[in-house]
Amino acid sequence: MVGTSGTGESWRWQTIVRTMFPMLLVLVVIVLFAGIRLEEAEVLLERYPILSVMVPTMVAMGGNLGAILSARLTTRFHLGTTTLDPRDRVLWANVLAILALAATLFTALAAGAAVLGLFIDSQAGIPQLFAISLLSGFSLALIAIAFSFGTTYASYRLGIDPDDTTIPIVTNVVDVFGMVIFLGVSRLILG
Repeated sequence: MVGTSGTGESWRWQTIVRTMFPMLLVLVVIVLFAGIRLEEAEVLLERYPILSVMVPTMVAMGGNLGAILSARLTTRFHLGTTTLDPRDRVLWANVLAILALAATLFTALAAGAAVLGLFIDSQAGIPQLFAISLLSGFSLALIAIAFSFGTTYASYRLGIDPDDTTIPIVTNVVDVFGMVIFLGVSRLILG
């Protein structure tokens, strides 16, 4: 298991590089997939330019939600205050906090896009923008929650310091899922 005293093997730069470098190479390939998906959506984004404004915020906020939960889970593991018990009320409180943040952030994103859409003659209507933002956002929040728990737990089980792995993995994977989900939901709602 990883050391929590601050003097363990996991704090040596060689260990961090040995753990992180291969993982970051894999993550680069995964994130390239998001770029390919974005390029494939060129026609959709040209027809509805307001979506191009929403994409970066959608992807960034999904990753941020995952990073917040990952950091909180990792801290609880290091402190020895969690066992990932489904009856743990603090774990559920953290999950609910992430969902509340998602509701707030993705509602604000939809409202901002709707206001901006009034000035750029958006082809997407206000109800459509809210549906796209909220459906994509909540889907992304659920994926961020699942990957936060999974990555934190897997890191501990493999004896790797989750401080080194959780945020890079969660944010990159959520970025890719965010792009794919956002574009898929946009196509579904806008036709």
